[in-house]
Amino acid sequence: MTTTAEAGGHLVDTDLSADLAAAALSLARRFHDGATLWVISPQWEPHAHHVAVEFVHPVIMGKRALPSVALVEPDPVAQARVASRPGDILLAVASANEPAVVDAMRRAPAWGAMTLWIGAGARPPAGAANHILWVDSDDPMVPATGRFVLMYHLLWELTHVCFEHSGLLKPDAEECDETVCVTCSDEGRLGEVVIEPAEPLGPALVRTAAGEEWVDVSVLGDVQPNDLVLVHAGAAITRLDDAGQETNR
Repeated sequence: MTTTAEAGGHLVDTDLSADLAAAALSLARRFHDGATLWVISPQWEPHAHHVAVEFVHPVIMGKRALPSVALVEPDPVAQARVASRPGDILLAVASANEPAVVDAMRRAPAWGAMTLWIGAGARPPAGAANHILWVDSDDPMVPATGRFVLMYHLLWELTHVCFEHSGLLKPDAEECDETVCVTCSDEGRLGEVVIEPAEPLGPALVRTAAGEEWVDVSVLGDVQPNDLVLVHAGAAITRLDDAGQETNR
């Protein structure tokens, strides 16, 4: 499939430009608050290294060196789980069907990490990451061309543009406020089980975006480390399967 942008000679179309601008603003705000960028790319490891170097190396005089690390061990999910802290950023360069990236993206909210996904071909489902930067092309060689590199070069540049306008670094007024936000206060928060209950009907240690907390899991029965659950009012109310669907197994 050839997109209008490709036919016209444009490597970045209007939609992708808007996505890049939104992602860069989110990155700048996170970095401003002390975030570290963790990068995974199980299929194309050089991209992980390149993105990390792009952000951490101030190649232009006066630009900030931004904390960024490539995670390239065989199990990137386990590595990202240990490395990330609330407020950090997880960026993946991968196809939409890369299993480790799919798993990391769905777990990242429990770690408190914002997510970006760069790829090409069939898109991930809506909501699979906070920001999706995608090349709509079925050409399998796209990841080996300069188009991916162009995207994260532009992402780096636009992030620094945001730093030059300090007013942009303040959260939007309509962003979530834990004291009043319906989404945060009335619906389940994603959590990842860290330690299973030590005794029947006992609490489990669960990691959420707010940190680790002891949670009543009696409604679910047995839980295991790394299980994903929804937490509401101190209790796990349902379990999520590998596809992110609710289950009461």
